[in-house]
Amino acid sequence: MKVDVNDLISVTEASSKGVSKLVSEASGGREIVVIKNNKPAAAIVGIEKLERLQRLEEIEDDMKLVAMAMVRSVTDSGQRIRLEDAAASFGIDLDSLDDEDV
Repeated sequence: MKVDVNDLISVTEASSKGVSKLVSEASGGREIVVIKNNKPAAAIVGIEKLERLQRLEEIEDDMKLVAMAMVRSVTDSGQRIRLEDAAASFGIDLDSLDDEDV
């Protein structure tokens, strides 16, 4: 992430500027990084940037699902195992399970 040093402000400076001023600057396109204890702690961004980031997160989640589906498609041998057979191979008696255990 590239941050302009002019966009770095301390918590103290942010407090002295006030929320209204910071919101106005962010609404105008400025991305402000608030520093606490010499480390970036928060960012103040306009709503357009936040909405874009949220859309990107949704796309990222979708891409993970697509990748998983592709891996499953490529590695699927077509063989299916019945639940009873799988349980038996692990020594589990399905009849002895209570509804609460499932």
